[in-house]
Amino acid sequence: MSNLRELPIVETAAAGVVPCCAPLAREPLTAPDAERLAVMFKALGDPVRLRLFSMVASHEGGEACVCDIQDVGVSQPTVSHHLKKLRDAGLVTSERRGTWVFYKVVPEVMATLSGLLGQKV
Repeated sequence: MSNLRELPIVETAAAGVVPCCAPLAREPLTAPDAERLAVMFKALGDPVRLRLFSMVASHEGGEACVCDIQDVGVSQPTVSHHLKKLRDAGLVTSERRGTWVFYKVVPEVMATLSGLLGQKV
């Protein structure tokens, strides 16, 4: 299935990053947007992945070393597996620095999720 990176995102200088889609309560999703967003929600549907995503998003500076977010009740290889799933879904990016990998939430993803689940206007 396609990666989230294909989800159309609109950026404006004044407002920063804004979601591509209207809130769910305002208008229906298109089939392609629903397919791409389902990949994100499927990745976040696992409690361990949701915790890891939250740990990365809330970490100081918005970036976390894998060494700082391993304590989620599963083994280190399982943490790596879940982080790969988040990366494959386009929710986080990663960068290797020496022996450690640092993860960062994709800013457009946060704007898309926030806007999509927003109130009806």
